Amino acid sequence: MMLIAFDSTQQALRTEMLLEYAEIEIDLFPTPKEITAGCALSIQFPPAALNEVQDIITQERVEIRGIFMRDDNMIYISI
Repeated sequence: MMLIAFDSTQQALRTEMLLEYAEIEIDLFPTPKEITAGCALSIQFPPAALNEVQDIITQERVEIRGIFMRDDNMIYISI
């Protein structure tokens, strides 16, 4: 799974709404401690939806901290 981290709760909730409207499977959950972000909420989504998620973030001018994935060592890396 991939993860979007945010600097504000408002942006996290807005993104949740946008992605649900686009019928992308998501989960809202606490931001992992390994990721420094201003918001305690993150959104997890399947890797197959990455391009669509990036398009929505760009088109809707959503402010994010970053998009992350876990590497083979289970460490979050920014993409």
